Amino acid sequence: MWKITKEFHFEYGHRVWNQDLVEEFSGCSINSCRHLHGHSGKILVTLEGEELKNGMIFDFKNLDFIKKFIDESLDHKFILDINDPMCDLLSLKLNQDYYYIRKQGYKIINLDNPVYSGIPDIYKEYYASFVLVDFVPTSENICKWLYDIIQNRLKDTGIKVYSVKFYETVKSSSEYIG
Repeated sequence: MWKITKEFHFEYGHRVWNQDLVEEFSGCSINSCRHLHGHSGKILVTLEGEELKNGMIFDFKNLDFIKKFIDESLDHKFILDINDPMCDLLSLKLNQDYYYIRKQGYKIINLDNPVYSGIPDIYKEYYASFVLVDFVPTSENICKWLYDIIQNRLKDTGIKVYSVKFYETVKSSSEYIG
């Protein structure tokens, strides 16, 4: 069995609105992750294969689709759970017709919808800065989400995603092994 790993980076924000801390372990009962905040994320994608073709499992250049997805969809965006009560406060919980629904399991506000035609660009920028998902954007959930997106994209190649490791900070990470 062969394995290769490629690393990706992006800046993002999120909020963990439903976490309960256990004071006995954490030393406090207040979850600071309930606040809007940001991170410098790092993703390690490990692929596995049983055979080499032209001396490799899969050319690293073929993984540029991951970088493109990150750059276009996640970098400098705020990932927010559509069920987070903050969506109402931020005026993000709109009629479903106002969203683009992406195959990758997230939504963005459809700024091409005629309802937005007359709004100032500053509001369009505001709406464009959010990625709405249907899960609490914890390190673990983001890790599994990215795993599913990458594995789905590679499904016809014969290449399997072995794992995705997601560093929320330089000291804290989660890993999903398929």
